[in-house]
Amino acid sequence: MTALLSPAAAHDAPADALASLLGRQSHWPLAEPGPSERELDAIFDAALRAPDHGNLKPWRFVLIRGEARRALGDMLVRLADAREPGAPAGANAHRANKPLAAPVLIAIAAALVPHRKVPETEQLLAVGAAAMNLLNAIHQLGYGGFWSSGVDSREPVLHDALGFAPNEQLLGFIYVGTPATDAPATARPAREAFVREWRPQADANADRSLAAQPAAR
Repeated sequence: MTALLSPAAAHDAPADALASLLGRQSHWPLAEPGPSERELDAIFDAALRAPDHGNLKPWRFVLIRGEARRALGDMLVRLADAREPGAPAGANAHRANKPLAAPVLIAIAAALVPHRKVPETEQLLAVGAAAMNLLNAIHQLGYGGFWSSGVDSREPVLHDALGFAPNEQLLGFIYVGTPATDAPATARPAREAFVREWRPQADANADRSLAAQPAAR
């Protein structure tokens, strides 16, 4: 087991502390084996450590594995056929194989509730943070993960079949398993394109904007 670094040690050796995390990327397809029961417990425990304004716990997860994947695949075919009534017979049969692309699937939903201090956007962000914790835990345990959403996630029939409540919004599925092949390294964007430091003394436009606002009465 790798020893945890103290904050000072992590600061001195950020490459060592973050090397595994910086190597996370999506993998598809995913083969056996999938995580064990104990590993799944750890993965979900990591997800439940996400930040949560108001302590609302808005995340919901449904585990799908074994033969349940085949039942899900059959449902995906029926849903696609219903969306495309004019399609040739069997045109959507390939969709039955999608849930079989990994040994474990995790359906993710957000339980959204009216709250005077925590808008729905913050509740959705909390679920996104939980999903990222989940993906990072999957990676740290040596498995691969892939988050898939798309039109199926917006199907009321699928929502209800998975047992989600009316206020629970299905956001997609995370596929979990062992990477079938070595994926090529993903090029990451230059951080300078997305990160900047605010320097108020140099922000003349902001000063002019504030000066132009009417005085409070």
